[in-house]
Amino acid sequence: MKRPLLTATLLAFLIITPALVLGQTTEVQSDPVRAMSFNIRLGVAKDGDNHWEKRKETVVQAITEFAPDFVGTQETYEFQAKYIGKNLPQYTYVGRSRQRDGKGEQCGIFYLTKRFDKLVEGHFWLSETPDKAGSKSWDSSLPRMATWLKLWDKTNQSSFYVINTHFDHRGANARKESATQIRKFVNELPKGSSVIVTGDFNAGANSAPYQAMFGDSAATGKSLLLDSYAIKHANDDEPSGTFNGFKGTADGARIDWIAVSRNISIESANIDRIAFDGRYPSDHFPVNAVLRLK
Repeated sequence: MKRPLLTATLLAFLIITPALVLGQTTEVQSDPVRAMSFNIRLGVAKDGDNHWEKRKETVVQAITEFAPDFVGTQETYEFQAKYIGKNLPQYTYVGRSRQRDGKGEQCGIFYLTKRFDKLVEGHFWLSETPDKAGSKSWDSSLPRMATWLKLWDKTNQSSFYVINTHFDHRGANARKESATQIRKFVNELPKGSSVIVTGDFNAGANSAPYQAMFGDSAATGKSLLLDSYAIKHANDDEPSGTFNGFKGTADGARIDWIAVSRNISIESANIDRIAFDGRYPSDHFPVNAVLRLK
C-alpha cells in the first residue's frame, strides 16, 4: 500500500532536481558589470556656454542615468573629480595627474565602494619610460598615461583589472605605440585575468592604433582584447562617432572604446547620446557596456 507513495515521492524528486539526478551541474551566472567610459572635457577650457560650471550637473546626471559599476573618465581635473565625487558619494575615485608636478588632467576611475574592494592601484606613462611621471616619447605632444586598478567584486567573488587611458591627440606614432604598450601590459598580467580597458584613444576603428590593440599578427600573436562595440554592432550602418563638439553630431570617428578580454561576455555595448534640454554634458558621448565576467 505504501509503494504508490514512494513512487510519487521519487517522481517529484526527479522533476525538481533533474540536473542532480542526471549527474549534471548548472552554471551559476555572474551578476553583470556595468562599465562606462566618459571624456568629461577639461574644466579649464574656455567653452563659453558649454563651460564646466554650466554643464557639471549634467555630467553627474549622465553618469547617474546609466548607473555604472565603474566609470573611466578622461580630461579630469582634480576639482572636477571632487565635484563628481561629492555628488555621487557611492563611488570611490582613483586618479593622479599626468604631469610630473601633480597638476593637470587625470585618467581617473570611479568605482562603486559597496561592490568593489581595491586590491591594487597603479599608473604608468605612455612613453619609453613608463615609470617616469610626466614622461613622453615618440611624437606625443603632451605626457599621456594610464591608470589601472585590480578590483575585488564582492558580488561575484572574483577579481578583474580596469585600465583607463587617454591617447595623444596629435602624435599618430605616439597613438600606435601607446596601443602597443597597453596591449603589452595586458599580455603581461597573470594568465586568465579578466581585463576591461576604457579610454579616449583619439583614433577610429581600423586605424593603426586600433590594429595595434585588437589586430592579430604573426609578430604579436592573437590579441587578448576585443572591441565591445564592434562585437555587438558588427552589422550596423548607423553613424558611430563619439566626438560631438557639444553639437550632438555622430558622423565622426568612434574614438572612445571599451575593450574587454576574451573571457568576458558582452551583453551590450552602446554610445550614449544623452542630452538635457538639447544640451550635451560633454563634447564626447559617453560609451558603455554591460559585461559578464566568466
